Amino acid sequence: MTTFMTILGIVVFVVGLLFSIAWHELGHFTTARMFGVRVPQFMVGFGPTVWSKTRGETEYGLKAIPLGGYIRMIGMFPPGDDGAIRKRSSSPFRGMIEDARAAAYEELQPGDEKRLLYTRAPWKRFIVMFAGPFMNLVLAVVIFVTVLMTFGINTQTTTVSTVSQCVIPASAQSDSCPKDAVDSPAKAAGLKPGDRIVAFDGQRVEEWGQLQQHIRDTTGAATITVERDGARRTLRADLIENKVAKSDGRGGYVDGEYVTAGFLGFTPASGVVQQSFPQATERMGDMMVSGVEHLIALPSKVPDLWNAAFDGAEREQDSPMGVVGAARVGGEVVSLDIPASQRVATMLFLVAGFNLSLFLFNMLPLLPLDGGHMAGAVWESIRRGFAKLFRRPDPGPFDVAKLMPVAYVVAGVFICFTLLVLVADVVNPVRLVG
Repeated sequence: MTTFMTILGIVVFVVGLLFSIAWHELGHFTTARMFGVRVPQFMVGFGPTVWSKTRGETEYGLKAIPLGGYIRMIGMFPPGDDGAIRKRSSSPFRGMIEDARAAAYEELQPGDEKRLLYTRAPWKRFIVMFAGPFMNLVLAVVIFVTVLMTFGINTQTTTVSTVSQCVIPASAQSDSCPKDAVDSPAKAAGLKPGDRIVAFDGQRVEEWGQLQQHIRDTTGAATITVERDGARRTLRADLIENKVAKSDGRGGYVDGEYVTAGFLGFTPASGVVQQSFPQATERMGDMMVSGVEHLIALPSKVPDLWNAAFDGAEREQDSPMGVVGAARVGGEVVSLDIPASQRVATMLFLVAGFNLSLFLFNMLPLLPLDGGHMAGAVWESIRRGFAKLFRRPDPGPFDVAKLMPVAYVVAGVFICFTLLVLVADVVNPVRLVG
């Protein structure tokens, strides 16, 4: 049964992956068509074609390797300086440029002269290229917010899990109380496991982050209103300063960092809590910030990935994962012994996280990513704007094809990184348990 559920989880994730890719390409496709650009192909996947069907002027298809997708737009690059689409050169770099230019006109038909992408205004080309990653962002936001507001998320609550018996700094090597230790303010006040704190010093609290901040900002006498056995009672505590783990501002902690702040002395219980719309949008913002931080940190993860893949080192939980690793995690999620609703929610989070990564990754201003084409459109707009301002001749379209040698280098780096992640995902995968 576990094997079946694991396979089911992998299949579900792959379906979500294919939908996300198609959704991304749909953004490019609809905006290109809206601006009159002919799109002869709409493909999900790479490699050999598994299935295709031509409808109107576009061939829609599914390819064998679900690692991406593409739409083919006529005239992505302008002709060369001499007006030629293809002119063979002995220079390998020049050959890359000419091959890219030729591919952009491969399926040119009579009447397409007015339907070429490069002839559209820069702002239109920007929209066409931005629409793909934007669709992934929309999907990520919708899934994240919907899951947070309906299924909820496992988070720390204002319910007491355990009460500290004494006052010891968070940096202490042991949780054992020394002989001369004094009782924690929570113990002295009579706080018990299972109590749900509903107010602190007369201020209503509904979430752990809010309560944590109140506690840390307070030293001295304070009142704590709790629900216990269906009734409310007010406890009086005398909070003291203590060395505590630094907060990340969202109810969590920063590993290895400590601050001096107000101390009560209890551990909050965790539970699945539905989020309000403001809470969900705030968490979505936190995820965006975290995603950007992880993207920036990718180069620094290479040594750890290499050691995990080839030297048997421990794979970090926040290690980058590829499609294979994410599919494996999807299989593990479905086979977990947790409520079905939480399995569904976690799978949706996994798909949403993939879409958020697609958005952030494609926004990098590097060819062959969408962000590289967007940067080219912005530069062309600036260049033409300056020419108009200073009454100079129109410099014409910016020839993004001339950057193809750089694009090949970038693509080579991405491929090497992808292969490294693939090896690590196979021989030393990230696991949710064990």
